[in-house]
Amino acid sequence: MERRNSMQNYKFLMKQHIGQLSIPIVKQGDIVKRGQLIAKKVQGVIGSNIHSSINGKVTSITDEYIEIKRDCQVNTNEYIKLNGNTPLELIEESGIVGLGGAGFPTYIKLSKALNPGGILIVNAAECEPILTHNIQMIEKNGEKIIQGIQIVMDIVHAQNSIIAIKEKHKKAIDSLKKYIPSNKIKIHLLPDIYPVGEERSIIRQVKGTVLDVNQLPFSANAIVINAETIYRIYEAIEYKKPFIDKDITIAGKLNGDLIQVFEDVPIGSKVGQLIEDAGGCSSEYGEIIMGGPFTGKRTSIDSPIVKTTGGIIVTETFLKGPDKIGLLVCACGADRERLIQIAKDMGSEVSGIEYCKQAQKVKNGYKCENPGKCPGQVQKILSLKKSGAKALLISNCSDCTNTVMSCAPKLNLPVYHCTDGALRAVNHKLIRKLKKKY
Repeated sequence: MERRNSMQNYKFLMKQHIGQLSIPIVKQGDIVKRGQLIAKKVQGVIGSNIHSSINGKVTSITDEYIEIKRDCQVNTNEYIKLNGNTPLELIEESGIVGLGGAGFPTYIKLSKALNPGGILIVNAAECEPILTHNIQMIEKNGEKIIQGIQIVMDIVHAQNSIIAIKEKHKKAIDSLKKYIPSNKIKIHLLPDIYPVGEERSIIRQVKGTVLDVNQLPFSANAIVINAETIYRIYEAIEYKKPFIDKDITIAGKLNGDLIQVFEDVPIGSKVGQLIEDAGGCSSEYGEIIMGGPFTGKRTSIDSPIVKTTGGIIVTETFLKGPDKIGLLVCACGADRERLIQIAKDMGSEVSGIEYCKQAQKVKNGYKCENPGKCPGQVQKILSLKKSGAKALLISNCSDCTNTVMSCAPKLNLPVYHCTDGALRAVNHKLIRKLKKKY
């Protein structure tokens, strides 16, 4: 979609990835070019380089961000090219990180070769509802995706690659099949459920292996990479392009189309500018989410787009909740703090908080023992009922929500879901009881 160029300020956060903050290498008043390195990763630790996505003048520098005022219209095909020689050098220099949401620096993930028989798994699930930018990118760039897969296969010595994609995405599947050169790259069809795109869920679907919550895909002799990450790797290798642009879904209570895809949004752009370019917000809305309906976080119109931004969703106004509400936290969806935030906006007091019975505590939060496979939630719901809850607010995946809906209505407990505001804003069916098993 066409977006107008503006003279606005762009903000580049020093932490757009897992690891240490990047270190600014420019000064206030410097004139910078699109593609220029403006912050370097700290040598010897996990981190990521940051490049300017625009031509402009540095107006402000702090430990947390660099702000640049755009000074002219930009030809997006022009940028300062990378200098690296090998594919892994170019990936590290480019600042590419995992674009499925986590933001782990890609060069680290690819720096260790797989054992014999290892496979590369491309996550093309587009797991979160509403988000459509990954699928559109695949539909338009099937040949480049396949070439990017071959590049990564060579880097990690993968003998085979599997593209995991939901069966419903027929056009994207056809785009890929057209360019697959041999049976070393295959397509694995996924069911249309959440969270089938979660890393360990992908491993289970493709290899039949259930990893422990603390295990990484390498334990299954596999590497999992998001489809857009593959595409940005292709750009870094073939065009020597730094990671400076991001595809984003803009959706919700907009004056334009309810779901729009913006391609190659300059990183550092303001959320509010993109919403304006999408037609602007309706007069009343609930909140603005950065990310998807399940795992996204509340943001503001002045917040910048970062490397891991996948969606901007303007939600429907909050429903009025009961005076007391119970929270059921799922490791696959909104966390405790996010549910408390939503409950407050519904005007409800939290009577009790329970975690899905498969949610296991890990270093940085919770992970599900077996994502998308739920053994039941009756005990948790009974506990919330005893706490005084007159309704439930949940963040459960498809299968967990099925189990909640099998018992909560019988206890006269209405159920609200963390995705309701986003899905109502685009007229999508709410996450509740599925009509058929999968």
